[in-house]
Amino acid sequence: MGSGRLYAAVAAGGFRRYATYRAATAAGVFTNTVFGLILVYTYLALWEEKPHLGGYDQAQAVTYVWLGQCLFATLAVQGGGVEKELMNRIRTGEIAVDLYRPADLQLWWLASDLGRALFQLLGRGVVPFAFGALFFPTALPADVLTWAAFALALALAMVVSFAIRYLAALSVFWLLDGTGVSQALMVTGVFCSGMTLPLNAFPGALGDVVRALPWAAQLQMPADVLMGETGPPAAYAFQAGWAVVLLAAGRLVQAAATRRVVVQGG
Repeated sequence: MGSGRLYAAVAAGGFRRYATYRAATAAGVFTNTVFGLILVYTYLALWEEKPHLGGYDQAQAVTYVWLGQCLFATLAVQGGGVEKELMNRIRTGEIAVDLYRPADLQLWWLASDLGRALFQLLGRGVVPFAFGALFFPTALPADVLTWAAFALALALAMVVSFAIRYLAALSVFWLLDGTGVSQALMVTGVFCSGMTLPLNAFPGALGDVVRALPWAAQLQMPADVLMGETGPPAAYAFQAGWAVVLLAAGRLVQAAATRRVVVQGG
């Protein structure tokens, strides 16, 4: 099997694996829809007081909320993607099996995570997003080209999301426990990705910092491409730049880690 077909099969396996959790998916759809409603009414009140906060009008703010709920599980904003399994395999020593596979470790887990992300997008994200677009005023584009540009921005967001979580998972080679790392991922993911408030609305120096961090590539960039606030070339350059940097860092850490595999308990 060629390498491309191998990783495509791994991605398909990741999709099928998450597709088996039907009850969890249904619960996730319900949860994201409820949280979307809570956030929408909070945003409506906030934008009523401060129109055009962060450069968004009220319809754009509503669109941002539902897009965030659509992508929450897709991008594993709070963690919980393949990095959780990878952390456990490192801790138990099962990672040794992965290293013996005739496949690249990073690409293997990337393919698996992309399969997971695609299922979460279709299985858990589409319904809340459609619900929001149906019952609330949104700022969605009418032309196909903008949706295509958004799709590419979303694909880059998935890669950046994986690259962040892959680096975090590799830290378990030294820490031997992923609990603290998972908690850090959860906090930084929610705050720095703009899941609670658009990063464009963050004031002053704090706003400059969070908009320059890689988490901005996950939700803020795709949202701005979809709503026409950021041109695709600028968004793609930002996302691709962080993807290259983070994946390269992952390569370096992976090389260092596999030279001195540390397994808790012997």
